[in-house]
Amino acid sequence: MGRKYRIHDQQELYFVTFTVVNWVDVFIRDDYRQIVVDSIKYCQQNKGLQIFAWCIMTSHVHLIISTDGSNKLEDIIRDLKSFTSRHIRLAIENHNSESRKEWMMWLFKQAGLHNSNNKDFQLWQQHNHPIELSKPDMLKQRLAYIHNNPVAAGFVPEPENWKWSSAYDYCGGKGEIDIIFIE
Repeated sequence: MGRKYRIHDQQELYFVTFTVVNWVDVFIRDDYRQIVVDSIKYCQQNKGLQIFAWCIMTSHVHLIISTDGSNKLEDIIRDLKSFTSRHIRLAIENHNSESRKEWMMWLFKQAGLHNSNNKDFQLWQQHNHPIELSKPDMLKQRLAYIHNNPVAAGFVPEPENWKWSSAYDYCGGKGEIDIIFIE
C-alpha cells in the first residue's frame, strides 16, 4: 500500500471502502448485510470504532470512521474484515436457497489461492484505500457520496430510503448503526 493510502493520524476521520473480490454482488441478501452491521456494532462496543457514516452496497461497503484511541484504526479494520469474511463464508455455505453458492465459493477460493496473504479463501479485496478527511469540504463530499450511492445505483429515489445506510439518521431517523454526526 502506498503512502497516500495509509492511516497516518489515528485522531483523524477516514473514508474507507471494503470491496468484494471481483465486485461480486454478495450483499443482495439481508442476512449477509446483517453480518456486516453486527460486526460494525461489535467493533464499536469492544474495539473503539467510531462510525460517522456508512453504506452497504451490493458489492462494497463505504464508511467514514475513526477510533476512540483504544485500538489502532488499521487493527480494527483488519479484524472487521477478517471476521466478516469468515462469517459471510459460513453464511453462504449454509444458505439453503443461495442459487449462486457454488459460483461465489469458486470465485472466493480462486482469489484466496492467488493471494499469498490468504490460505484458500478471499472475500474482500486487500486494499481499503483509507483517505484522511482532514478538510471540511472533503468530509462533506464523501458524506454526500456515501449517502447518494444507492440513489446513483438506482436502488432508491432518495438516500434516506436505503435501509443499509446512515442517510436515514442524517434525515432525523434512527438507523441500524449508532453514528456520530458530522456537523
